Parts: sequence; structure tokens; C-alpha cells
Amino acid sequence: MVRYLAAGLVACYLAVIVPFTAYLKHRPVVVKLGYTPDPEILKVTSGDLSTLIAEMCVLKVLFYYGTVTDRTAAAGKPEYYNMFKTVETAIRLDPYNLDAYYFAQASFTWEVGRAKDVNRLLAYGMKYRTKDWTLPFYIAFNDAYFLRDYADAAHYMQKAADLSHEPLFTTLAARYFYESGRTDLGILFLANMEQGSRDQKVKNVFEIRRKALLAVKVLDEAVARFKTAHHRMPATVSELVSSGEIPRIPEDPYGGRFYLEGDGKVRSTSKFAFGGTTR
Repeated sequence: MVRYLAAGLVACYLAVIVPFTAYLKHRPVVVKLGYTPDPEILKVTSGDLSTLIAEMCVLKVLFYYGTVTDRTAAAGKPEYYNMFKTVETAIRLDPYNLDAYYFAQASFTWEVGRAKDVNRLLAYGMKYRTKDWTLPFYIAFNDAYFLRDYADAAHYMQKAADLSHEPLFTTLAARYFYESGRTDLGILFLANMEQGSRDQKVKNVFEIRRKALLAVKVLDEAVARFKTAHHRMPATVSELVSSGEIPRIPEDPYGGRFYLEGDGKVRSTSKFAFGGTTR
């Protein structure tokens, strides 16, 4: 009797768990992340637990985004809006949470081009983390690299220089943003961010983006050499290989394929984001 009962329970368990597992796998991202109440409401209701709740919000987003990057394109396009709102809630609850700023800088600038929104969060954090040079440094980079606002970039880079007492930042504020190529600037910035990140998932985000920019740099330099040698732009990336400019086409760490626009600009079918559309 017990044997039959156990067998029946196992059968019932399998009948429930298999479709439930499939549901969890395919349900919308907003459900996976869960609903996060308004930060002002949470501030009132959480009291002394606001710091803990903020950390839980960040960990929830880090865990979710880690599963997306592990599964790459098969995971589909991440729900960046809900991720951003969750991180913003964490920062409003605990503006001293450094991981939240790191993740915002890592994911919402490169992936979805929301540099202005990220700068807004960073500027909010500067009101509290008054001795932290990294926040104005991030704003300066976003202004220069993404927004091409060099005057504002110089202003915030000077703030970073004053807080860190790093002479290099003063040089950057005065000259580097105007003279350095954007790809080289991006590679340098990402290397520093990757080295300084405390969370492995965030570190992986920076590493993937840095590898993508390194691949772009290889192709950009090959295009320039081809143009000098042949007095025209290459028609395809493959022509860079057949002409001997590069031994092989570098891989896009986001899973896409590199191609050239008519003016020789390097693009990828991945759009340098997980879940990007193909060309």
C-alpha cells in the first residue's frame, strides 16, 4: 500500500513540476524579477531595513542578469526597464550601495544607450558619497564617450581629480577626451572597471564589452590599412582576410557577426548586446 502511495505521489509530483519548470523558464522577465514597490513607499515601510532591502534588490538583478549572460542569445532580450527601475529603487533606499552604481554603469550605458539616465543616478549618489571619486569619473566618461558632451565631461573629470588626487584625471579633463579615439578610451575605461569590480557577474559584463571593443579596434585598424593600400573601402569583413590585413575575423563575444557599413564603419548583427537582432 505504501509503495503504491509513494508511486502515486511521485507521479503527481512529476505531473506538476515538469510543466511548472517549463513555465518558470519561459515566463516573462518582469515576473522573474518580481514587482518592486515604489522606493518612497519602501523607505517608509522598511525603516531600519532599507539598506538590507536595497542590497536584496541589487542581488536580485545581478542574479537575473547573470543567467541572461550565461545563456547569451538563447535567453532573449533582457527586460532592461524593470532591471533599471529595480536598481534605481536600491539607490534611493541606500545611496551608499556601490554595487548598484557599478551595475548601472556596466549594463545601462553600453547595452541600451541610457547614459543620461545613468548619469542622473550617479549625480544623485554624489550627494551622499561625497568623497567617492568614481561617481564623477563615470559621469565624465559617459559624457565624453556616449553623449559627446566634452565640456561637462571635463567638469566632472576635474571633480574626480580633486577627490582622488590623481594627476592623470586632471590631464584627462584638460586634453584626453578631445584627442583620444573613442574605442581606445572605452577599452581603457573598461579595463579599469573590470579590475575594480567586486562582483564577478559585473566583472564579466565589463570583460565581454572590452573584448568586443578590442575586436572592433582590430577591424578598424585593418579597414584603415586596406583603404591606404587600395584607395577604397573594403566591401566586406571577409575582404580584410583575403587581402591579408587580418589573419581571421575576430569573434563577437555577444554572438553576432561583424559587418561593414558603406563608410567602412564596423558593426555587428548582435548590436553589441545580448538578445540583439540579426541583420
